[in-house]
Amino acid sequence: MQLFLDGEWTGLSDTVEVVNPYDGSVIDTVSSASPADITLAIDSLAEGAVVMRNMAAHQRVDIPRTESLKCLALFSVCLLGSVLPNAAAQQFTNTQEITTPFVEPTVALQGISLPDGFRVQLSAAEPDIRQPIAMAWDSRGRLWVAECYTYAESRVNFDLRLKDRILIFEDTDNDGVFDRRKVFWDQASQLTSIVLGFGGVWAACAPNILFIPDRNGDDIPDAGPEVVLDGFDNDSVRHNIVNGLKWGPDGWLYGRHGILASSEVGVPGTSREKRARINCSIFRYHPVTRRFDVVCHGTTNSWGHDWDVHGQLFFINSVIGHLWHAVPGARYRRMYGNHFDKFLYELIPQTGDHFHWDQGNEHWAELKKKGMTSLTDAAGGGHAHCGMMIYGANNWPEEYRGQVFTLNLHGRRINRDTLRRQGAGYAGSHAEDMMLTRDLWFRGIELGYGPDGGVFVLDWSDIGECHESDGIHRTSGRIFKITHGKTKPLKRDLAKLGSLDLARLQTHSNEWHARMARRLLQERAVAGDDLGQAREHLLALYSGSESIPYRLRAMWALHTTDGLDEEWLLEQSNDESEHVRVWAIKLLTDDGRVSTKALGRFVEMAGSDMAGLVQLHLASTLRLLPLTKRWALATPLVSNNRHAADPVLPLMIWYGINPAVGKDRTGAVQFLAKCQIPKVRQFIARRLAGDPGTGGR
Repeated sequence: MQLFLDGEWTGLSDTVEVVNPYDGSVIDTVSSASPADITLAIDSLAEGAVVMRNMAAHQRVDIPRTESLKCLALFSVCLLGSVLPNAAAQQFTNTQEITTPFVEPTVALQGISLPDGFRVQLSAAEPDIRQPIAMAWDSRGRLWVAECYTYAESRVNFDLRLKDRILIFEDTDNDGVFDRRKVFWDQASQLTSIVLGFGGVWAACAPNILFIPDRNGDDIPDAGPEVVLDGFDNDSVRHNIVNGLKWGPDGWLYGRHGILASSEVGVPGTSREKRARINCSIFRYHPVTRRFDVVCHGTTNSWGHDWDVHGQLFFINSVIGHLWHAVPGARYRRMYGNHFDKFLYELIPQTGDHFHWDQGNEHWAELKKKGMTSLTDAAGGGHAHCGMMIYGANNWPEEYRGQVFTLNLHGRRINRDTLRRQGAGYAGSHAEDMMLTRDLWFRGIELGYGPDGGVFVLDWSDIGECHESDGIHRTSGRIFKITHGKTKPLKRDLAKLGSLDLARLQTHSNEWHARMARRLLQERAVAGDDLGQAREHLLALYSGSESIPYRLRAMWALHTTDGLDEEWLLEQSNDESEHVRVWAIKLLTDDGRVSTKALGRFVEMAGSDMAGLVQLHLASTLRLLPLTKRWALATPLVSNNRHAADPVLPLMIWYGINPAVGKDRTGAVQFLAKCQIPKVRQFIARRLAGDPGTGGR
């Protein structure tokens, strides 16, 4: 056999078998290469990588689609297969200079302090877990953890010679310590997030979001990963890389993206002009319709989000404020730079009413250079946050339910905030920190509660600069578990329950069970299962329960199983609860469109329903309307000044009508005469005068 190397054909006599890593079958027999051939191939690939690095992300992912390069890719895989180790065999290099003595896992455990009555356990540690970056649960109550080895110091950026992997942990005797561990997949690259559902694992591996099928549930991938979305930047974005996959109550898959680079995202094959351009933002993707939707824009670099008991989305951030209420269509303050939109004039501030450092007297970056002051320590420990949980389980005391918890990187602690309704939205106030540790290596990166209500904390375990710019310690990592009193372990695989029993779990005292059951019901609806009894139960729960959270859970489960229609949702827009009315609005527009009937009802609500949260979500729907129809809904929203001083609602109205003002000056002038909100009047006048604003892009 001959191969084309360095511009000439080279004969190779030795052969090797190419084996499918998923089922062990022999794919083909190919010629092997000498060390010189391998060196030449690596050098050639490195030269090609330079060319690819200068291309846009969505262009890079198109390269393997050409037949000639498919052959080259296959050749490269065969050629390098003998020299590229899998993740289990690869040797990890610690590039972090050890300026602080390494802390053994058991010693680190002893250095953690919690409120009275709480207990912390070391559930796993190196070498069983290293570089943990994200986690997810399956219906059996097993914890799946993503390990990221490819993230490197700044001069390297991402070390693509290494491979990331996905592990499965199980606690068979329910003592809080994992006693079973297996590797599900060890060929990932730039892995930041995982979630399970629809017969496989979804993984954020920039430039792609992948789906790794395991439809028979044997913990072995059925085939290679499928690209679900592509176009995410995977170079200059660095630690702002796509992350945070998590199922929302609406049945969509949510994720996050940071500020350092912009991406052009779409399903594979989407042309550039039809791709969604995103920078710092929250996005969502529908697993059935394959629709990609940007929820909101702004802030810095979120690495945590969750939903409260009413289905309101909140996310965590660093530097410019840590707690934000995610309203679809919102434009939030940014750490630097401009939004894609023009004429915004003003951006929405954070939901939190405080900072976790001495913001009035210190610059956020001083902490890294000078250390933590006593005032910053008292305020919460610093500006950098990672991971977020709104506790909704039943193991911790009731006072913690519904509170926000996030890991403070420099403060080596878990911050705690309380949420409350305020005006048209929410406010978050600081509460006493939940956890502190003396371990200088602690780098908390994610936290979340499981089926028994206990909270698991992933510890990246490293020292040095917070972005890891000065080096990586790849051989350490821990998982801690925090509980209060006895836990109630999961006794059954929820996937083996009947659909009616899954519907009944919508009243479980642990939100984990309700969320898992809802996702399983959605999968069964997609598969065409008969959900008649389950839907009957959910409708009865919705109409008969006095609990607003239970009614909302029933509503979401009915929606994700296609059990609702427009007429029913329109009727619910008259409900006594503002939260139910809000979700009627959201579900009526879930597909990105506003029907004629829905618009008529929204106009009525805008003039009669003065609940701030309802007004806010009506303003949010302006972005979905044709420009000529936006005046009809916006007019009743600005015809009273009840929420004129609100920090969010006037801006959401402005963002919604801003494009219409630019296109229809006559309509804008007529609208201006009816507007009772000073800020909106001011911005209309500025736009009509042609003022582009400063920093308003």
